[in-house]
Amino acid sequence: MRKSVRILRDEHRSISAVLQCLQQLTRLAQDPAIKPDFAVFRAVIYYIDTFPERLHHPKEDNYLFARLLRRSDAARPLVEKLMAEHVEGARLVRELERAVLAFEETWPRGAQGLAAAVNAYAEFHWQHMRCEEQELLPLAETALIEEDWEAIEAAFAGNADPIADLRDQDFDKLFTRIVSIAPAPFGLGEAWRRA
Repeated sequence: MRKSVRILRDEHRSISAVLQCLQQLTRLAQDPAIKPDFAVFRAVIYYIDTFPERLHHPKEDNYLFARLLRRSDAARPLVEKLMAEHVEGARLVRELERAVLAFEETWPRGAQGLAAAVNAYAEFHWQHMRCEEQELLPLAETALIEEDWEAIEAAFAGNADPIADLRDQDFDKLFTRIVSIAPAPFGLGEAWRRA
């Protein structure tokens, strides 16, 4: 497997793990007797906004997708669909932010709105990542040439995943913060108290 494909798949796994954690925290917050620590939600959404939306997707758009468009006319509809989904994903992150703020401001009301926003984003993102892995990558593996892969690998190695490789852009601090404030079993923080 090419290094860039492995990096992309590893980043997808990390994003999936964060989304699963967010869904579990949201389920826990559905109990009106438990007051959540809203800082956990803000930190997780900051991760989603900072890593997938500002680093992961742009390198897909600017390198993998762009190179594939140069080599395969047949890839155009799929690439355009995935690029449009990147735009839609950014919009859904704004919905997540609004839902967290509304939940925090109106707690214990607002939990259902948060759950709807979290589940919509998670399902959207999982379908998007499946499409990239099951449809786009096989197409790329047949259409791209070695020169393309070298450029893609250089770009993908440039901003490592903050969970799989805690080095760049203070992601180690963000990840440590999420783990330290998320309640067990999701993290090391204190259990959310009953109201």
